[in-house]
Amino acid sequence: MIVSMVEEKIQTSSQAEQVVTFESGNEMAAMAAAQINYHIMGYFPITPSTEVAQYLDQMKARGEHDVKLIPADGEHGSAGICYGAALTGARVFNATSANGFLYMIEQLPVQSGTRFPMVMNLVTRAVSGPLDIRGDHSDLYYGLNIGWVILTARTPQAVYDMNIIALKIAEHSEVRLPVIVAYDGFFTSHQKRKVSYFKDRTVVQDFVGECPTNYPQVREPKKPVVVGAHMDGNDLLNNNYQQSEALYRAGEVFEQVTKEYALLSGREYQVLDLYNMEDADVALFLLNSAAESAKDVCDKLREKGIKAGVISPNIIRPFPTAQIRETLKNVKALLVGERADSYGANGANLTHEIKSALQDDKDNKTIVLSRVFGIGGKDFYANDAENFFSMAIDAMEKGFAEKPFDYYGHKPGKKENKLKTVIEPQHGDAYKTGLIEVTQNEDTKKLKVKIPPMRSLTTKPKRIASGHGACPGCGIFPGLELFFKGIEGDVVVLYQTGCAYVTTTGYPYNSHKQTMIHNLFQNGAATLSGTVEAFFELKRRGEIDVPEDPTFVMVTGDGGMDIGMGSAIGTALRNHKVIMLEYDNEGYMNTGSQMSYSTPLGHMTSTSGVGKAQKGKAFHHKDTPQIMAATNIPYVFTGTEAFPQDLVKKAAKAQWYAQNVGAVYGKLLITCPLNWKSEDRFGETIMKAAVESCFFPLYEIEQGETVITYNPEDKKKRVPLSEWLKYMGKTKHLLKEENKDMLEEFEHEVERRWQRLKARHDSPFL
Repeated sequence: MIVSMVEEKIQTSSQAEQVVTFESGNEMAAMAAAQINYHIMGYFPITPSTEVAQYLDQMKARGEHDVKLIPADGEHGSAGICYGAALTGARVFNATSANGFLYMIEQLPVQSGTRFPMVMNLVTRAVSGPLDIRGDHSDLYYGLNIGWVILTARTPQAVYDMNIIALKIAEHSEVRLPVIVAYDGFFTSHQKRKVSYFKDRTVVQDFVGECPTNYPQVREPKKPVVVGAHMDGNDLLNNNYQQSEALYRAGEVFEQVTKEYALLSGREYQVLDLYNMEDADVALFLLNSAAESAKDVCDKLREKGIKAGVISPNIIRPFPTAQIRETLKNVKALLVGERADSYGANGANLTHEIKSALQDDKDNKTIVLSRVFGIGGKDFYANDAENFFSMAIDAMEKGFAEKPFDYYGHKPGKKENKLKTVIEPQHGDAYKTGLIEVTQNEDTKKLKVKIPPMRSLTTKPKRIASGHGACPGCGIFPGLELFFKGIEGDVVVLYQTGCAYVTTTGYPYNSHKQTMIHNLFQNGAATLSGTVEAFFELKRRGEIDVPEDPTFVMVTGDGGMDIGMGSAIGTALRNHKVIMLEYDNEGYMNTGSQMSYSTPLGHMTSTSGVGKAQKGKAFHHKDTPQIMAATNIPYVFTGTEAFPQDLVKKAAKAQWYAQNVGAVYGKLLITCPLNWKSEDRFGETIMKAAVESCFFPLYEIEQGETVITYNPEDKKKRVPLSEWLKYMGKTKHLLKEENKDMLEEFEHEVERRWQRLKARHDSPFL
């Protein structure tokens, strides 16, 4: 096994006792955070960083730390939570990836520009579109200009160590800047490796020291401060200069802190991890895990008499210009491999920074090649490292690079591999049965719907073909298909990221028979509102000619009405002719069953664990239909597959309003057997119990007036809330005597909402 210079043991009597185990990078990030015992973590789940919050929640449930975990409404919100907490001088922690990082990025220069420290783990992942959840560095490269210190970690061991080092750098009096620890998604984040961590958490806490209070903080009312006052150009120039100087100083502090840490841990982290670079003629410059893969190849080349080496930085902000210049003074050819591109710049970011460093050394003759590789988590094997070295050797021998910049691993298409249609798209006529009748009362302006027996609608084709990859018993597709039974003609459907999307698409195949669009959680409603308005404007101008307008539907779920709430409310207030349909599985199921704002009180998720220190989610679920009704859109409804006639009627009403009046919102409660820990066969039973316990009442709000469409009390079918909870493993703890108080609180809230709903039903003015 190769041991880099970074991980060489330093023999000293001052080393603290450590425990050796096998853990992943995400586990070690959480371990470091727990041992430091941060005050606050504002977070939002996104693969592959989500596990960091999950592990911290598990530790919290066991009483192993005191970190206050705050679930945000989205990454922008999580960044705001962290910034607000940092203003008080509290120690603050976060973790994110990919588009989540981009979503919060507007907030990040605010934190560095006002000089408030914190630590954030960036578990690097491909930035969409198209969507890809695997690891490259396209998110990291967006962060190069936000003014944060950026450390990089190649192994789970380095993730642990860098997280401890990062806080000490962040809080240093001559730095006072936020710090990112970046490591590779699914390579370093999930793969378990041999690691050591300090047995006694006080060792870590003594190393990072007490929280500094020697700068303005929002913590003492009798000592008021002003944070973030606007500046003119002269003052902002000075502010930016000070921030720039602090960031450069962080490079020096990094060297100082890592030396101190080496004495404590036996692991030293140089600015550059140099492998066989003492006399190298050719070298590779690689970030994070790829560098580890290249070292074995380097050894083989050395055995053949080729002086090969590998360079990998442990810090890239500030960029180690002087160290790179010194390292490359005798290197004849260097290949810089980067897992991201700077489109149109003839090389990605670090390539240009290396070239810039060498430009100032008039004696340097190093030939620099740039290759973009590993996009979207494409694996980097030993033979790929061999190819990289071969390119560098060729340039060294020729004295120049025939192709200074290129992508690596791309392949030209072949005509014989042209995509073929597997499922024939279906025209809207196939979905027009003529069996559903919707009429409007001229006096009340309310709609009346007549539907045939449900068996008559079984001849209507499914909108989603067989072949999707949903879990057994998933309620999404029965719910969606039943809803679509009530929709006549063509549809254009936008799916926000979530289980319904990821299980029905996967290039080059998908399960959709009609037009499907994808956009991210936070912007689906806004995207579809743009589509529908453009469609009608093109039609108005005579640039398109269609006999009948399609129905525009946005499908969201898996917490999409948390991060996407602002976009949905904006769409509702503008009253676009769209249907916003939410399937509610009570959590962020597509990323591993994290808690969402639709998760009910006390329910167990992967970020609201059950243990001696906590008993599931600590607050009540969001009443989204009532929130959307407050925007005064013409139609709001709830539905479930357990009451099919009710849902089909509401779908028909939704289509009429979306085509003739404006925006519609509907919420479908659906089962998630995997994460609800329920039996597949009980799907309909669970849905009926949810309705008949009045947890999920069936109603509609038509032009501001509420009508309960199924009242279990009138039908003598109301059941206790426990009748619903008993079917799900995620809630069985609520039925235990020791959790009686929480169950009673839950029952009280369900009853309160039910009584308010009945009052609205009885009075059209509520």
